[in-house]
Amino acid sequence: MNSSHLANRLQHIAPFHVMEIAAHARRLQAAGRDVIHMEIGEPDFTTPQPVIDAAQSLLASGEIYYTSALGILPLRQAISGHYRRVYGLDIAPERIIVTAGGSAALLLTAALVVDRDDEILITDPSYPCNRHFVRVMEGVPRTIATSAEENYQFTADMIDRAWRSRTKGVLVASPSNPTGTSLREGELSKIVDCVRAHNGVLISDETYAGLNYGRAPETVLSHTAEAFSINSFSKYFNMTGWRLGWLVAPESRVRDIEKLAQNLYISPSALSQHAAVACFSEAGYAIAESRRQAFQERRDFFAPALNAIGFKVPVLPDAGFFVYADVSALTRDSEAFCTDILEKTGVAFAPGIDFGEHRSREHVRMAYAVSLEKLKDGVQRLKVALTGSS
Repeated sequence: MNSSHLANRLQHIAPFHVMEIAAHARRLQAAGRDVIHMEIGEPDFTTPQPVIDAAQSLLASGEIYYTSALGILPLRQAISGHYRRVYGLDIAPERIIVTAGGSAALLLTAALVVDRDDEILITDPSYPCNRHFVRVMEGVPRTIATSAEENYQFTADMIDRAWRSRTKGVLVASPSNPTGTSLREGELSKIVDCVRAHNGVLISDETYAGLNYGRAPETVLSHTAEAFSINSFSKYFNMTGWRLGWLVAPESRVRDIEKLAQNLYISPSALSQHAAVACFSEAGYAIAESRRQAFQERRDFFAPALNAIGFKVPVLPDAGFFVYADVSALTRDSEAFCTDILEKTGVAFAPGIDFGEHRSREHVRMAYAVSLEKLKDGVQRLKVALTGSS
């Protein structure tokens, strides 16, 4: 196929550099090297047993068909109950749209609100797909540099200063990938007020909500019914391969989102939906909490250990399972650094250039989504490579 036949939007979609690191790591592994994978944001825990049991029950029945584009009612009701249990909120099931992964929820939202040349404000650093979804809709993701001083997050003042005539809205991600940090307490309500004052759209990516350490999770839905809240079963509920997420939308926009979902993918996986209901059982919550505690134990070891061997972790992650480490004392080229460290030590992690432009060549993202034993082994390997001491 001639490249002239391809859509121009492809020119604005960058590849994941971390996938090149991951492929390199797999090649080393295939050649017999022992590789510790900190490059991909995927928990090492298996699918919770209640979810597997529910899926097996449905498989045995053979009754696996298309569902409503909005998702099955029992799951939407269970998600509604989750908001009541965790946040004390009454979110009507009718406002909840089950999607084919959290990515589909973001894609639907972008398709709904972004027109050509519309600006959406996004933090730098941030998850790259969020920018690319805006670009696919021919919008403009306008990245705003953040620092450790603000937890690598927006403040309402930053948004207010950045807003201009082309700005359509703001996408906040709290907790954040790649930094593992959340908005400072009290800031979300100020952001809601700021966006409302500009008559803009607020999208809140809450994919890592629940994996919080030291403070309760927060949702934009506690402050407004007019925002779009994105969530996923992948992280807190350990269902990455099941490709299931959800979106809570303003009531007036649900019918429009349903129309988009019907045309883009018909419906989420019926098997995944029926299985996911089990996440909200007492057994499901108990498993999720035990795994959250395991992630916190890993974080409590990993961040200080990195600081001790030459990395700089300026903000202790308060959620998720990522460390965004400053490596300016070690390199000015995070991609080359990741490749070199992988070849020398067998420890794989992601270059900062995947997540933005602001000092991205001086940062790396490391996932503590592997066992504590592997984290300790990885730190020891890095220590030897960087300091020459064991």
